[in-house]
Amino acid sequence: MINVRTDLAVEAREIYKEQFKREADGVVVVEEEKDDIKITTVNVKNEEGARMIGKVMGTYITIDIPEFTHYDGEIMDNVAHVLAESLKKLIDIEHTKTALVVGLGNWNVTPDALGPQVVEKIMVTRHLKSVMPDAIDDSVRPVCALAPGVLGITGIETGEVIKGVVDRIKPSIVVCIDALASRNTRRVNRTIQIGNTGISPGAGVGNKRMEISEKTLGIPVIAIGVPTVVDAATIVSDAMDLVLDEMINQASSGGEFYNMLKSIDKNEKGQLIRTLLNPHVGDLMVTPKEVDIVIDSVSKIISSGLNLALQPNLDMEEITKFMN
Repeated sequence: MINVRTDLAVEAREIYKEQFKREADGVVVVEEEKDDIKITTVNVKNEEGARMIGKVMGTYITIDIPEFTHYDGEIMDNVAHVLAESLKKLIDIEHTKTALVVGLGNWNVTPDALGPQVVEKIMVTRHLKSVMPDAIDDSVRPVCALAPGVLGITGIETGEVIKGVVDRIKPSIVVCIDALASRNTRRVNRTIQIGNTGISPGAGVGNKRMEISEKTLGIPVIAIGVPTVVDAATIVSDAMDLVLDEMINQASSGGEFYNMLKSIDKNEKGQLIRTLLNPHVGDLMVTPKEVDIVIDSVSKIISSGLNLALQPNLDMEEITKFMN
């Protein structure tokens, strides 16, 4: 497949389909819409499909956030409810079992602070079972939360911190939230991906750490991610593609210049751009200027959706009352 940096399964599938003009074998895609919110489910069924699109076998649910969501409370609530319904399909444990929510990322860097900000808004209840047994009945799931920081701050692998906590408190499921990278600027801060394949912290910026998955922790791991950055080389490559397409449209069909433009390999062009940019800008990642507002609103959406999914016996009003 085309060598483009993306953490989104829906984009990996689109890239493969664009290149080969067909769906990848072993990849099943279902698209639906609810309350004007598009939901795309990509199921990677086998190793062949995983190899073709470069994603681990499993289920990836992508929710497209409508435009202007960050400034409209009603739309934010709608997205949160859609997120909750999508999460419930993957959280397959009894409501009495303990869940651990982990906010990955660096709280000092806004585009990477999504995870820690979500954790601040989670309905944490595990300790109340012993502290306030009369006020918390069995309808409330025990939930605990953790923001372990990053290796550069703590000197400890994030995966090691989580593994130690899991071994100690023995939750039945782990839900990780992290910032991702997209290959398309239109998806930055506009897409939520949910997957049951785990996650590698730092993967979005090409800095993979210890994998956090069922294989490493021994329990199911749900990953929630939002692309907050895009690779600068990808932006340059996309801009050049637009220029080339326009030049092809303007060139005389069948002419020497036309044939030369048509023969340009976009994959090789992308590699060339990355090689040329690297000495000057390094591994530059770009994020929109309004990222502070976006991270704040997206963290509210994800925390609300996650609270609803983890507490199926409570509604939003009851959860809000508890949090206040």
